[in-house]
Amino acid sequence: MDKGDGSIKYILTGEGAGTTFTIDDGTGDIHAIQRLDREVKAQYALRAQARNRLTDRPLEPESQFIVKIQDINDNEPRFLDGPYEASVPEMSKIGTSVIQLTATDADDPTYGNSARVVYSIVEGQPYFSVDAKTGVVRVSLADMDRETRENYTVLIQAKDMGGQLGGLAGTTTVNITLGDVNDNPPMFDQRLYQMSIPEAAPVGSVVGRIWAKDRDVGVNAQMEYSIIDGDGRDTFDISTDPTNLFGIITVKRPLDFESKPSYTLKVEGANTHLDAAYRHRGPFKDVTIVHVSVEDVDEPPLFDMPAYYVAVSEDAEIGTVVKAVSARDPDAANNTVRYSIERSSDPEKFFYIEITSGLLMTVRSLDREQVGWHNITVLAMEMNNPTQISSVPVAVRVLDVNDNPPSLTHYLEAYVCENAKAGQLIQTVTAVDPDEPLGGQHFYYRLAPEAANNPNFTLRDNQDNTAWILTRRGGWSQQDQTVFYLPIFISDGEQPVQTSTSTLTIRVCSCDREGNVMSCNAEAYSLPASLSRGALIAILACIFVLLVMILLMLSLRTHRKKPYLCDEEENVHENIVRYDDEGGGEEDTEAFDIGAMWNPREAHHHLGKMRQDMLPEIESLSRYVPQACVLGGGDSNVHGYVLAKLLDADVDSCAPPYDSLQTYAYEGEGSVAESLSSLQSGTSNTDHEYDYLNDWGPRFKKLAEMYGVLETNAPPMW
Repeated sequence: MDKGDGSIKYILTGEGAGTTFTIDDGTGDIHAIQRLDREVKAQYALRAQARNRLTDRPLEPESQFIVKIQDINDNEPRFLDGPYEASVPEMSKIGTSVIQLTATDADDPTYGNSARVVYSIVEGQPYFSVDAKTGVVRVSLADMDRETRENYTVLIQAKDMGGQLGGLAGTTTVNITLGDVNDNPPMFDQRLYQMSIPEAAPVGSVVGRIWAKDRDVGVNAQMEYSIIDGDGRDTFDISTDPTNLFGIITVKRPLDFESKPSYTLKVEGANTHLDAAYRHRGPFKDVTIVHVSVEDVDEPPLFDMPAYYVAVSEDAEIGTVVKAVSARDPDAANNTVRYSIERSSDPEKFFYIEITSGLLMTVRSLDREQVGWHNITVLAMEMNNPTQISSVPVAVRVLDVNDNPPSLTHYLEAYVCENAKAGQLIQTVTAVDPDEPLGGQHFYYRLAPEAANNPNFTLRDNQDNTAWILTRRGGWSQQDQTVFYLPIFISDGEQPVQTSTSTLTIRVCSCDREGNVMSCNAEAYSLPASLSRGALIAILACIFVLLVMILLMLSLRTHRKKPYLCDEEENVHENIVRYDDEGGGEEDTEAFDIGAMWNPREAHHHLGKMRQDMLPEIESLSRYVPQACVLGGGDSNVHGYVLAKLLDADVDSCAPPYDSLQTYAYEGEGSVAESLSSLQSGTSNTDHEYDYLNDWGPRFKKLAEMYGVLETNAPPMW
């Protein structure tokens, strides 16, 4: 239909139209406008149609065709999983497979030789080879030894085009490790081991370790050690450490340098995991000799027994030898041993041990009833080395001796009813004895001789360590007698026989018909018949109330306040003045009114009588007190002075160290001994001489220091 006049227009649609392919609309020629890659897209489906150029009407139906991309060798083989890690046992045979490699070529395997890959080994000969078609790497050298060389690096090449010239190639690395097999026997690094251990080492102590070296590794190098011969196979033991490589030699029995100073051991070390394929390389074990020297140690004394037991009678005399303990120095020096008792084990000091002979003896009387067992610890010490001390327990059992009399138990009181008949049981008595005879206790009862023929009670020994107290008569009455005392004689059946007399108190009581006690008091029967118990209680209550009222009145009278003393004569008797030093005589009592200090507001002066207050001179003990503090008038004079002195003592760091400082501002007159006070002691303004204070002894050194007369060469006071 196309006449070549340009009236027909060609249109291209479908995959890649306009992007990968284009069409000449006049001629219909299709061209590729991009580089084509078969590995990206191998074919395209296109549609083409012829149309009228002027009317754009289809001249035919659409035609569909497929464009296939023809492959060329533009991709080299690749090892997608490389590099590779592989392992093969050492000593493997030639041809043993190690690993299979696969190279991938993106080219079309169905077209030409572009994807036909051939494998070859570039590096790694002569140890390994590779199959050209399958890529299997194999061992190519026999008896490769891991202990000689363990790791190998093999370079494998894959080439397409069947390996022909011009083909593309890719390579990869294979790291091959030789696995271990038990092909090497163990071997001790020493033919003779020298070891030493102190003789005091406890059982289980480590003597040393040995090692049978094995060139193999892992389980193939694990060892098991044993003592196969030697004179020390019963004294020492050997075991494998947690790594299963070393042999640990330990002490199995106590050592003694004096009895055997050295031992010889023959030790074998063998592999625990054997490979049957390599038994011809054996034997997989080795033997060595271990020489163990026992070192001498200064050991403490050794007792001939681990513990002592002894029995001694409680009536043993003081100084009785209880036991002879013996200890010796186990060392070759055989030093002298001295004995003693650990005081904490015998705090009451019942025993003594002879220091050189070890004789244990009593120093106090023993009493089984107080202490039945004595657990003593005896010490043994080397004379030349006091630090070497050992101990041993000594158990001393005190044997019983019949040295305690029996006595009645709990029931030392009983009662008899008024309506009791003759022959009636009123009490069963039993006895106790601190002693413990081997055959058991046997007590015998009877009435004491003075009560054997009494008309009231009798005793029956039941021969079973009990006795009955029975009445001999009836007709009991509390008004006649309320209490009876019955002495009972008791003896035991051991030698020497011990006896005692216990008194049973029996009360007469009123009982009901069943024999239950109602009353054991005789006072109820002595009351007048006309006076009931309630009336007696009422009388006693009235008497108690009267006594309480009388005591209350006396208390109120004694606590009544007395008025303040105003009478002159009474005031003189009540004004008691206490001095810590000598005063000025009786006139000191007239210096001031004590009542004014008790209550200044209630104190008053009698007309015609003047106060004899005197101001202290400036040159006195109170010369540091401001005079304004004592110049006031009235009753506040004493109060102000005391406050001033108190303030002065508080702020003065050089004041005498007394809890209280008493100074009197008022001098007395008329004393025969004259005044001894420092107040008004001077008659002039001149300084008083206090040199005599140095002659009063050390007790007045502080006073002399205060007044500045202490000698410069005097020794210190404290």
